[in-house]
Amino acid sequence: MNFGSLFAFSTLLGTIIGAGMFGLPFVVQKVGVIPALFYFLALGGAVTLIHLFFGEICLRTIRKSRLVGYASVYLGPAGKAAAVCSTVLGVTGALLAYIILGTHFLRILAGSFPFVLSETALAAVFWAALSFFVLRGIRAVAKAELVMVIILAGVLLLIFGAAIPRVRFDNLLWFGSDGVFLPYGVILFALAGWSAVPEIAEMFKKRSEKKRLDNVIIAASLVAAGVSFLFALVVAGVSGNGTSQDALSGLIPFLGGNIVFLGSVFGLVAIASSFMVLASYLKNSLVQDGKMPGWFAAVFTITAPMALFLAGLREFISVLGVLGAVFGLMEALLIIAIFIQARKKGDREPEYALRGVGILPIFLCFLLAGGAVAQFLYHAR
Repeated sequence: MNFGSLFAFSTLLGTIIGAGMFGLPFVVQKVGVIPALFYFLALGGAVTLIHLFFGEICLRTIRKSRLVGYASVYLGPAGKAAAVCSTVLGVTGALLAYIILGTHFLRILAGSFPFVLSETALAAVFWAALSFFVLRGIRAVAKAELVMVIILAGVLLLIFGAAIPRVRFDNLLWFGSDGVFLPYGVILFALAGWSAVPEIAEMFKKRSEKKRLDNVIIAASLVAAGVSFLFALVVAGVSGNGTSQDALSGLIPFLGGNIVFLGSVFGLVAIASSFMVLASYLKNSLVQDGKMPGWFAAVFTITAPMALFLAGLREFISVLGVLGAVFGLMEALLIIAIFIQARKKGDREPEYALRGVGILPIFLCFLLAGGAVAQFLYHAR
């Protein structure tokens, strides 16, 4: 794997492994290992296909664009309106969620400081540091992503090394007592990284390089799903019924304060990684698809989520729930619809084209929509 492919791989992997990962141990413990494994296989396969669909859309279109632009070209005004709504609100909400959780991890790390910083000050530090890379552009983000993924891998190995000897298999339930539809939104949010696909597609300039895009997408998607499932099993296997919604606090009685500090470093790196790619995606979408001036798109991208945080929207679970249930599903369905049309109306020969697709896109629509409806009914009950 050359450096171009490595940067692309790390960018997609870093986008996927983010805030959603910390909710996985809780739902795995609630629903049980067997149902959770089914969800990982089904949704992991579905998300990987959607990533590949998006990659093929990028390669079939001469114009460099993002979801809004592709929806405008292939789905018309109605599709563009839906894409604008899902992109601006969805990505801004995701950036807000990352600021909330990043601030929480910074608060833990700041416990060793000789001075006290307020929650708002910590959020400002987190936000300002990442905004710098976003303003520098995707190349700077990609280089930072590679460093962060290396740090991420090292911290994960340390956490696994400390936790695996303390895993008790009787803590893991094969079939849990909670509703079978509980994990849908959390797992879908945790595995989805399609916003990074146009970003990594632009990293490949030559035709010979673009031919590797599908392999990069598959590798990053599968590695992210495998690491996420292993993380969920290890954490749930250690903390059992005490597994917390943020994954880390439930480990304190079993692994002590050091693992919380280390886990906070891991969480901060994972969230920072996703924040930069999503912010870059939104900024580029506003410039390329919304025809906004570059400076305005950049200012809006980095200030909108922070403004929402300062306005008092700081409930992480509530924000995450809306994102997974509404905007994640909407974006997935838009990508599938665009993919179907791009195969008919695309204006260039793609470097890769999925074979044997058939009715698979329609099946994915029913799978994702059915899961969302089932989860909505579960929570309504």
